[in-house]
Amino acid sequence: MLRGRAVTLRPATDADVPALAAIRADPEVRRWWRGGDDLAAAVRADLADDELTVYAVEHEGRVVGAIQWYAESDPDYRHASLDIFLDPAVRGAGLGGDAIRTLARHLIDEYGHHRFTIDPAAANTAAIRAYAKVGFRPVGIMRRYERDADGRWHDALLMDLLADELAD
Repeated sequence: MLRGRAVTLRPATDADVPALAAIRADPEVRRWWRGGDDLAAAVRADLADDELTVYAVEHEGRVVGAIQWYAESDPDYRHASLDIFLDPAVRGAGLGGDAIRTLARHLIDEYGHHRFTIDPAAANTAAIRAYAKVGFRPVGIMRRYERDADGRWHDALLMDLLADELAD
């Protein structure tokens, strides 16, 4: 269990699937985190992915989202990539930044990671601003990076953060 200033991160379990699927079903979240018609199955698939570590984000005893990471295994390119989603009802309270800082600090201290990436949709300006507050910097646009639910390709912004740039 990892404790931030306002959030607690704990390994997500099957018991978290209904809450996480409900958050992902919210239109504000689903716009950026799709997952097909069965969001519970999408959450279960993430939990079952051996290359992905998923934490439930808790605030005041309630699951308010998830944060996940995976590591590039090639030692010459070693880094961790992060993804996060939160219930829109708790946005604006700094919980996303707290969760990212808490996980990044853990990955630095326990795994020796020196670099992190995150790749929000280029149109997701709220997420980009939130990541910048933690210290992530734009690296560049990944053109036509992701196919959206509308079938069209959309750009993403690659952002990275070095361990010594983490804003505490």
